[in-house]
Amino acid sequence: MSTTVLVIAKEPVPGRVKTRLTPPCTPSEAAGLAEAALVDTLRAVAAAPAGRRVLVLDGAPGDWLPPGFDVVPQSGGGLDERLAAAFAGCRGPALVVGMDTPQITPELLAPALGPEAWQGCDAWFGPAADGGFWALGLADPDPGLLRGVPMSTPETGAAQRARLTAAGLRVRDLAVLRDVDTVDDAEQVAAAAPGTRFAAAFARLALATGR
Repeated sequence: MSTTVLVIAKEPVPGRVKTRLTPPCTPSEAAGLAEAALVDTLRAVAAAPAGRRVLVLDGAPGDWLPPGFDVVPQSGGGLDERLAAAFAGCRGPALVVGMDTPQITPELLAPALGPEAWQGCDAWFGPAADGGFWALGLADPDPGLLRGVPMSTPETGAAQRARLTAAGLRVRDLAVLRDVDTVDDAEQVAAAAPGTRFAAAFARLALATGR
């Protein structure tokens, strides 16, 4: 079955993205890191074997958007509602990722996108090191599987996975990844993915600030 990959993201505008990086970063520096993370994410998705690629965007697309993506606006409400709405717009299997894991690669996404991804599997779950999740795939993109799940807490991942298993879904796990929320996160992710645009942006920032 052909899988849609959704990237849920914010336009990298200073003061609206990566606010937990400020301080020590300025809003402009934080937005630069956010844009680099978004570019890396979009490039990884563009190179992955998706049937359709969709950017679910809060804001307006810029010159950072590569070809091959449909762009749809995010819905209102909390993150659970926005994720639910993104899935509701899909037919057939769908996998959603955010813009906080610039270290993703087509190889990391491959288990959920390969020809046998949905054989004996109803959901793919990508746990995050902070207790959240960085990816969620559903063979049947039922928005009710996300609505009401508490987001942005250390228990979010456990709550979301429990929602899936309580619904009787057969769940497979992707690799555990670290989200970029803090400067320490950014440093670790940049070190783990040295060839990314994000790592280069962080290195320039670190040199400029003497970190």
